[in-house]
Amino acid sequence: MKQIKEDAEFRSIIHGSLPVAAVFKATWCKDCHYIEPFMPDLVKQYEGKLDFVHVDRDDLPDLCSELNILGIPSFIVFREGQEITRFVSKLRKTREEIEEFLDRSLQVAGALGKN
Repeated sequence: MKQIKEDAEFRSIIHGSLPVAAVFKATWCKDCHYIEPFMPDLVKQYEGKLDFVHVDRDDLPDLCSELNILGIPSFIVFREGQEITRFVSKLRKTREEIEEFLDRSLQVAGALGKN
């Protein structure tokens, strides 16, 4: 999963036609560390369907403020620069919940069709 360090890089990556799952985390977040062991498997599982990027909330605070990232980890899927789905909750996220979100995001992207 590519780590994004610059606002411009983030904006460039989310403008692709392949949906991009942006995962917003922080080094001090215990729930963020909880998902780390299985995230590489999810990236591989959705290869060719979704691109994944990681944004450390503390590296890009202005971007996170603009995107209204309040809780972490947060997942937002973008396609062609537009947010299509968001998964935020105050509860710890399980692998199954993340997979359900990603599957739903792909359904939404498919329903939107090509512009």
